[in-house]
Amino acid sequence: MRKYLLATATTALVMAMAQGAWAQAKPGAALDMVLLPKFLGILPFDQAHAGALEAEKELQNSKPLQFLGPTPENSVAGQIEITTNATTQGVAAIMISNNSGDQIVPAAKAAHDKGIKVVTWDSPIPSAEGEDVFVAQVDFSETGKVMADMALSILGADGGKFAILSASPDAANQNAWIKAMMEALKDPKYAKLEYLATVYGNDQSEESYDQTNALIDKYPDMKLVMAPTSVGIVAAAKALQDEGLCDKIKVSGLGVPSEMLAYTKNGCAPEFALWSFVDLGYLTYQTAYQLATGTLKAEDGAKFTAGRMGEYTITKDPTRDAGLRVLMGPFSVYNKDNVEAAAK
Repeated sequence: MRKYLLATATTALVMAMAQGAWAQAKPGAALDMVLLPKFLGILPFDQAHAGALEAEKELQNSKPLQFLGPTPENSVAGQIEITTNATTQGVAAIMISNNSGDQIVPAAKAAHDKGIKVVTWDSPIPSAEGEDVFVAQVDFSETGKVMADMALSILGADGGKFAILSASPDAANQNAWIKAMMEALKDPKYAKLEYLATVYGNDQSEESYDQTNALIDKYPDMKLVMAPTSVGIVAAAKALQDEGLCDKIKVSGLGVPSEMLAYTKNGCAPEFALWSFVDLGYLTYQTAYQLATGTLKAEDGAKFTAGRMGEYTITKDPTRDAGLRVLMGPFSVYNKDNVEAAAK
């Protein structure tokens, strides 16, 4: 009887371990992989590239990572073209920070149908068609609440009017964050925050600068510009500084500490938030590599170890009607007390 009980317990333990097993990467595969940002020339995307290169070295992939992106002016068509070309070349994985909404679906599906792993990061495909999994930097609903909380913190108990300076109308992440903020604002504690309008700077510095000035002219009683874009937040802060309005109007949103240091120190942007794009690039590469080598399956409940970042589980994406998600997290909120250390 004791032998039977021991055997039964051992079998149960083995089965439990198998069911809860964490997929582990097998280094040394030779895989052509493409990292596709919204466009080139943006510091956060360069940081993501650095993180992906770190993972590439760690996983000993002998094929150099292709870091390909369009120009800001040609982002949508450029992303589709790069995805189509990568499919023709027969790469193993394409990692896309989507700036094309569902316009990229035909190209993504063509890649997926050829057996190419399509992993989105930073910004997903809204419908999830043609996508294996989305590597989310943070929970998108949490992003909206963080923005609402920062607006309340900056404007205080008396509240005030604010406008949103977004990237582009087709950026799925921006749209989801703004929607989540609007949902958060329904809470009575935000009752004195008054939303004015959303404008788009298309993640270009000059256009974002001009859009900020247009908001200033149109809404003389505006107290805050909320910019959930690293390009937009810097441009907005510069516009307010150039106009000498930092005492009257504040800026907040999502930005890179090194780019926001001066504006936070001078009080123009008292608070802003972000996550590590280096970590996001690293986790994205780890995920795509394991999918491409077959050690990980894109299915709800699949567990894997992502190198130095530890253990993750693929789950259904609660922010979209369809699709799977790997959630990285967490947020960091920066102010004059911690921005200098983060900027180093």
